[in-house]
Amino acid sequence: MKKMISGIKPSGSPTLGNYIGAIKNFVHYQNEYELYVFIADLHAITIRQDPLELKRNTLDIATLYIACGLNPNKCTIFVQTDVLEHANLGFILNCFTYMGELTRMTQFKEKSQNTNNDSIGVGLFTYPPLMAADILLYDVDYVPVGEDQVQHLEITRDIAIRINNLYNQKVFVIPDKIVNKVGARIKSLQDPSKKMSKSEDPSDKGCIFLLEDPNKAYKKIMSAVTDNEMLVKYDPDNKPGISNLIQIYCSLKDVSIETCEEEFKDSNYGTFKKAVAEIVKTTLENIQSRFKEIRYTDKLAEILNEGKLKAQKIASKKLLEIEKVIGLK
Repeated sequence: MKKMISGIKPSGSPTLGNYIGAIKNFVHYQNEYELYVFIADLHAITIRQDPLELKRNTLDIATLYIACGLNPNKCTIFVQTDVLEHANLGFILNCFTYMGELTRMTQFKEKSQNTNNDSIGVGLFTYPPLMAADILLYDVDYVPVGEDQVQHLEITRDIAIRINNLYNQKVFVIPDKIVNKVGARIKSLQDPSKKMSKSEDPSDKGCIFLLEDPNKAYKKIMSAVTDNEMLVKYDPDNKPGISNLIQIYCSLKDVSIETCEEEFKDSNYGTFKKAVAEIVKTTLENIQSRFKEIRYTDKLAEILNEGKLKAQKIASKKLLEIEKVIGLK
């Protein structure tokens, strides 16, 4: 069975976009791959976080993984900082990464463009080598990524190939990306030019959170921006609002875009929005029901501890191998 890894930063409350673009796909992948999923709390602190919120969000996301359908018997769920090898290998990989490569990272440019250089944290700059460590520690074959993470996976591959070539041996497995097409990047309900993210879209109406009131989420869908054409057709360039709703509907219903267009070809936007709102509301209700059963129980701690031990066993072996290759052991 091929290996796969992915993680989510606990820098905020997970959104419907996180669910559709990542977590929902993990549920399918756990049956096809040896899957590792983690909460990337080290990555979260590249931007200042409230300590209590960070801890709460970390445990919330771990619970949501399970509530959304991840089975600890089929995959490994753990917290990044519980496995110290991530940070250790992250520093080693810093030493094999070039400044020029990091300055070309699109996300670094976007997040630092309005910030004075004297106040930009080094962690934001060295984010890619740490992400590379997350991936390369487990000899994974695939990494599911959103469109905005493709560049980071490319630098991971570059670093791994560089080290393999430098020491003339296969130190690292070179991972390939999987980019999900439908639902790959859900957009804001109020500004479809931006992704559904509280950090990118401060409008409360544009973002649906997995733990918010399902009735409030229903209303947000009903007030989502569309256009005046009254044609349910997928056309992101000319109809970004309605195309975003189609993405949401198709992802939650597990149907193709063509099926959706055929189903609503004679419907107005009000009818279509109600269908989208209903499936969103039902999805949130089901997730939140399971979340409440797990969040404040010993079971969550047991699952995370089991995941930690399994991940540590693999990561420590790989780190030792790398340390020997480069002369640290």
